[in-house]
Amino acid sequence: MPPSDDGPTGRLIDYPRRGGPTVLRILLGAQLRRLREARGISTEQAGYEIRGSHSKISRMELGRVGFKERDVSDLLTLYGVSDTGERAALLELAREANTPGWWHQYGDVLPQWFETFLGLEEAASLLRNYELQFVPGLLQTEEYARACVRLGFPDAGDEDDVERRVSVRMTRQARFTSPGAPTTLWAVVDESVVRRPLGDARVMRRQLEHLVEMSELPNVTLQVVPFGAGGHAAAGGPFTILRFAEPGLSDVVFLEQLTSALYLDKPTDVDTYMRAMNNLCITAMRPDHTVAFLKELLADY
Repeated sequence: MPPSDDGPTGRLIDYPRRGGPTVLRILLGAQLRRLREARGISTEQAGYEIRGSHSKISRMELGRVGFKERDVSDLLTLYGVSDTGERAALLELAREANTPGWWHQYGDVLPQWFETFLGLEEAASLLRNYELQFVPGLLQTEEYARACVRLGFPDAGDEDDVERRVSVRMTRQARFTSPGAPTTLWAVVDESVVRRPLGDARVMRRQLEHLVEMSELPNVTLQVVPFGAGGHAAAGGPFTILRFAEPGLSDVVFLEQLTSALYLDKPTDVDTYMRAMNNLCITAMRPDHTVAFLKELLADY
């Protein structure tokens, strides 16, 4: 595992390789930014060095583009990184950052903005998710997921297209529930999520049973916000807060829209959503009461 610099001091630490190219690009970009700032070099100067613009340097440092080894090598030279081992480690990180993630095989049915989320999701140590309409993807049964896909993608070309989208969701869940998976999910859902029928009665019954089963996992916490709780600060829409154990990654808020998504990482934005999530957890049923509530709903099926 190649090391990564922890700051301008040159101290090296090891970064985990979870999350595929998305996270590696972010980590490498943050590393290059620290090296540039430590040398007092502007983004304009760095861009000129690699025959690009300051905006290209900004995109690289945010991890939003791939890395050419030549560009990384030239920047390391500009930033005064002459140690052979350190250069080799960072160039290897650049190569790995260009390696496709497991979701690359589904590129025909996945928009690029969602591929970014998949990388972040897999790298996160904690996911805090609020949903208003659907069961969170990591907690869906295959049948429920299929009903969601057919509802959300009515123009899907054929059944193979539907099944490939469902396969992505099931792969995400399988990786999340695999032994030793380090990601924790704390999901809060509106009561409408578990009352609104999706698919037939058999599909909903199995989904409710699955939620009870998933709630028993040590890395899953599930709460339901009851109708009686009234309005609340998060009524505007669903969101996910992703937190990472890696020191080079800040918290990210993911807001999915119909044809795109927003990724918020400014501390003020993250703090606002974190307060809303904390208030939701206080307003919602306790996890044990949530399980009891789900079991009561099962009686209707």
